[in-house]
This record gives sequence, structure tokens and C-alpha cells, in this order.
Amino acid sequence: MNISDVFSYAFGAIKLRKLRAGLTTLGVVIGIAAIVALLSISQGLQVTITEQLQTGFATDTLIVSTGGGFSPGAGLSAPSDFKLLVNYTQIIDEIDAVDMSVAIIQKIGYIESDENSFISYVVGVDFNKYAEIYSSTFAAERGDIPLNPENETVVIGKRISDPWQNGTIIYDAEDAIKIIWTNTTNVPIAPPKNETYNGHIAAILKEIGGFGIGPSDFNIYIPISQAQSFFGTDECNTIIVKLENDDETTIETVSEAITEAFSGQVSVISSTAVLTIVSNIFSSVELFLAGIAGISLLVAGIGIMNIMIVSLMERTREIGILKALGMKSRTVLLIFLCEAVIIGLMGAVIGVASGWVLANIVARVFSRGGLLGAQEGNQAATVGEMTITPILTPTVLIGALAFGVAISVIFAIYPAWRASRRKPVDALRYE
Repeated sequence: MNISDVFSYAFGAIKLRKLRAGLTTLGVVIGIAAIVALLSISQGLQVTITEQLQTGFATDTLIVSTGGGFSPGAGLSAPSDFKLLVNYTQIIDEIDAVDMSVAIIQKIGYIESDENSFISYVVGVDFNKYAEIYSSTFAAERGDIPLNPENETVVIGKRISDPWQNGTIIYDAEDAIKIIWTNTTNVPIAPPKNETYNGHIAAILKEIGGFGIGPSDFNIYIPISQAQSFFGTDECNTIIVKLENDDETTIETVSEAITEAFSGQVSVISSTAVLTIVSNIFSSVELFLAGIAGISLLVAGIGIMNIMIVSLMERTREIGILKALGMKSRTVLLIFLCEAVIIGLMGAVIGVASGWVLANIVARVFSRGGLLGAQEGNQAATVGEMTITPILTPTVLIGALAFGVAISVIFAIYPAWRASRRKPVDALRYE
């Protein structure tokens, strides 16, 4: 009996028991669909976040912040009383392989229009240096970014100008804008005080769509000197350091030099390190999700074993007749294993298709479509946009098919072995 006859006989046996075979296949379908859906969504989410991070980061930059930040390999460092000041850029600029550095002062404020108040980050930077470091993202769509800004010059992100992305322009170039920041520096000695910055919009940034340390669609930018005066501080949140190149050796050398220059009281993170951390996190998450989904396949495998044993008991006389007619034990073994292969393959194929459809449905439900216009009174919340596109990689596709078949075969080995060990005389006597 050749292999094609074995498969034909096995397929015929499955057709005779359609309901039972269908329920057995359903277990494989659910397990494979869960694996494909979870991994496709996580792969798509990883690509989306990585692309947006790459938009917000420049690979030849370092991010300097005070202790208490995250350092690759060291985790969270202890909080520090050390303050990062704007003029510390002069120290960093003297380090070899540093092209330039720019201090960033960032506070949460809000802007008032005729009908709404929008919460936003107010960012103080040196426009000239910032535009050179992030030349592709800190670029004007309307108006011009002044390299030597006059007092109270403002540059705003695309989503500050058009919050709902429907062409409703709230602010345009050459418009006046009022920024309000609540000063809580002297609390509880003195009550909070609202500080007002009456600015003039010089430019609207082109849409960026990403998030990270770099420019954002939701930020308002003012000159660093004005930020120091407006916020009443020389303390900055971070310092962005542009290197002469993005070689790993240069990144490590400069990072060590900056840390030593400030006696280990700052944390230095490279943009490439952040991307690596994100990639590693997603790899771990994918493995975890695959393990959870794999549990359902194990349950399906136990179901397959149960069904195959019941099938063996029902077909005992059939096996006896076949062996009495000269069929070898290994042929009987192959027939049962082929049934398992067919069930596993059908379940895997249907599972992959179902998982892909499910992944796209879930992605559409959970993908957020831009700036949310949910308003409370005259307050409008701003939420970033992130669209997830599921990705079914060849590795996941082939792995899901192979896993479905493998689980079916592994759990069918014992019933198939028992069937092949049946003696013809005992089998024919079985009632």
C-alpha cells in the first residue's frame, strides 16, 4: 500500500466521521488562530512604534538627563538632587566627537483660543541648533523658522494648528497666541500663579506623526532665552547631543566622557540604545504571547488524542479485518498518523486565515484615529495617533502550519501505536 493510498484511506475515514473530525479540527483552529492573531498584532505594533521612534530620534544623538533615568543594562538609577542647567551645553560641546548640544526646557501649559483651551507641552530650545539636529522634522510647512528669533517668537506643531485634522485651522503663521503656564514653584509658601506668554507664531511645523525626544506635532516651541525668563529657571529637562557620526565606538566614548564630566550624576542614553531596548521588549512579549496561545494548542492536542483513542475502539474490527487481509502494522500506524496530519493541516490553514482576519479586526478596533475631540467644558484633550497594521511574517506563517501539524501528530502517536499493535484475532473478536 503506497503513501497515496494511505492518505486516501485516511481521508475517507475522516469523511465518514465529519462531525467528530470537525470538532477535533476546531481545537487546532482556535490555537493557531490565537497564535497568528497575537503575533501579527505584536509584530505590527512593534513596527509602528519603531518607525515612530525613528522619526522622533536621530541615530547620531545622545540624550542627557539627570540621575533617575533609565540606563541600558543598569535599569533605573537612584534619584538625584543634581540639576541639569542650560549652560552645561558649553561643557558638553568641549568633548571630542561632539558636534553640538542643545538644552531643552519643557513644561506643561495650555493655550487659549476663542472657544477651546488646549493642553500642550511648551518647549524652550535654541531654534538654530534644534533645526540642525532634527532637520527632517523641525521643518516649517507654513511660515519660516527664525534662526535668530526675536522676543516672543513661537513655532507650533501641526496638531496645534489643526487639532482635529479636518482643515479647521485654529492657529496659522503670523497669528498671535497666548500661552498660560501655572507656576507652582513657590507652593506651599505662595499660591499657584498663572504666567502668560503672549507670542507671535512664526511657523507651523509639517506633520511628523511620530513620538520621541525630538519634535512633536503637539508641542509649542519658544526660544530658550524666553523659556528661561518665562519659567523663571535655568534648569533644563534634557540636553540633546549631536555627534560627529553614529558609530558605536563614538557613542560609547562620548557617553562615558559626558558621564565623567558630571561625576556620574547624569544618565546618557543613545537613540540606538532606546530602539534596541524596544526591540528586545517586543521580542520577549512575542515569546510570552506565543506561549499563552500554545497552551490552547496543547489542549487541542489532548482532544486529538482522546478522539483518536475513541476512533481506535470504534474501528477495532476494521483494523482486525485489514490485518487479516495482510496489511502490515506499520501501514495501520501510517493510516492513523495520516489522519492526524490531515486534521492538523486543515486546522492550521483555517487557523492562519482566521487569525489574520481576527488580527485585522482587533487592530481596527484598537487603532486610534488621531486627535480626540472629547471636550470637558472648554478643555480639549490631545491624544497621539497610532495606527496598527498587523504583519504576518513568513516565519509566523510557516511556524503556525508546522506547529499545528506537529501537535496533531505528536498526540496521535500513542493511539496510532496501539492500533498498529492490535492482533488480528483479538481485533476480530472485539464487539
